[in-house]
Amino acid sequence: MGKTIEEIALEKGHEIIYRIDINNQDLLEKENLQQADVAIEFSTPDTAYHNILKCLEAGVPVVSGTTGWLDKLEDIKQRCRQHNGAFLYASNFSIGVNIFFEINKKLAELMASQEQYEISMEEVHHTQKKDAPSGTAITLAEQILERIDRKSTWINELTDNPSELSIISKRIDPAPGTHTVNYHSKIDDITIIHTAHSRKGFASGAVIAAEWLVGKKGIFGMKDVLGL
Repeated sequence: MGKTIEEIALEKGHEIIYRIDINNQDLLEKENLQQADVAIEFSTPDTAYHNILKCLEAGVPVVSGTTGWLDKLEDIKQRCRQHNGAFLYASNFSIGVNIFFEINKKLAELMASQEQYEISMEEVHHTQKKDAPSGTAITLAEQILERIDRKSTWINELTDNPSELSIISKRIDPAPGTHTVNYHSKIDDITIIHTAHSRKGFASGAVIAAEWLVGKKGIFGMKDVLGL
């Protein structure tokens, strides 16, 4: 993802000040970070919190797309406010996926009273993806749970419990990402699907978000960037 983001950023005329990974963590210091207008953070669940905090402490706006660390998201939001900084998180930066989120919310609202439909989800990604279910799948699931009272939690396996929303995660190369939400009844099925053809949609959205975040203060998401 980092390589694709760099490719798109350079195509758009931006300069990459640093490329920081596991091999050059010494560059993640205030005096280095402050040379940048914005930082784009795509790392791992174990390192995201530390990386984001370093950027906020340096006063650098940071865009993060790392998933699997959200148990610390509220703390990062608090730290962002303390430093009067700028932070933008999205489980998925694809413009198409963010439109898909809006469709998912609307469909869930329409189906809330249709108890004859059972709901299930599936997400398919490449084998290098570290977390399961994906952050995008969790966002979709939480949107459904907020709108359909008969579902109280999601679970990452098949379930017969009517109060649980099943998410099936598959890891198959070279799939960049497919998310399916299905409403099934004895009479018919209603299914919405988003299929990514490459990682460029995610990377392009991250660069757009970084451009938008420069000069702002606060906590944002892709809805703010896209005006959804």
